[in-house]
Amino acid sequence: MSRKIAFQGEPGAFSHAAAANVFPGEEFMGCVTFEETLNAVQSGKADFAVVPVENSLYGRITDIHHLLPESGLFIIGETYLRVEMNLLGVPGATLDDVKAVQSLSVALGQCRRFIAQRGLRTINAVDTAGSAREIAQKADKSVAAIASRFAGEIYGLDVMASNIEDADHNTTRFLILSPTEKNAPHGGKVKTTFIFRVRNVPAALYKAMGGFATNGVNMTKLESYMVGGAFTATQFYADIEGHPDDVGVQHAFDELKFFTDKFSILGVYPAAENS
Repeated sequence: MSRKIAFQGEPGAFSHAAAANVFPGEEFMGCVTFEETLNAVQSGKADFAVVPVENSLYGRITDIHHLLPESGLFIIGETYLRVEMNLLGVPGATLDDVKAVQSLSVALGQCRRFIAQRGLRTINAVDTAGSAREIAQKADKSVAAIASRFAGEIYGLDVMASNIEDADHNTTRFLILSPTEKNAPHGGKVKTTFIFRVRNVPAALYKAMGGFATNGVNMTKLESYMVGGAFTATQFYADIEGHPDDVGVQHAFDELKFFTDKFSILGVYPAAENS
């Protein structure tokens, strides 16, 4: 029996491609919002979710940082997807046929050089995969979509030009979420993600972070965000290299907890090979 994997977006979205890389041959469930994606796992409609957490060009995905800590879900893995933009057209169309291009505004912005060189008119749309679907439905040779190669395969479009993005380092990091905790075994390359809120005392954050430095624990991510719209309630989201069973991590966490009034581990999982 196949497992069901939830992702945000339409079939062919980059999140769908990332999910397919992690769970090949499984059943996939597209969701309109990140809330719906997490809820699909919470309610048992899906077994896992694959969600973006940060992008090398645009930074963190804010919604996930707010939703994940309160979701009750656990991070059991991560994966990276190189975001490659492709010009997709209806079968039989040529580059000379294309006069306009449709996609998400962010995707259009990432391909400005190609669009300008070809003198194409741009059409803003809700997302990349949806643009591919609409272009396939219209069957108009003069209009193409910018989307993933994966979307082209799903909707029967031809790749007319590949890797047309201006920047060649556009990569998105995705987290794999589960309703049950599944910590990676001790040993090997492991990441631990956790949240904490510092006590309202002078230099609390500075002192809380000191334990990671003195114990040789590498912190790869530290993000702050407000809780409940209050300027005085700041929560932190952090990634470290290491396992909670490592002696250095244990000591760092002990020191951290002394200066915090909230601490929770969201996941202990194998680090992706290209992390």
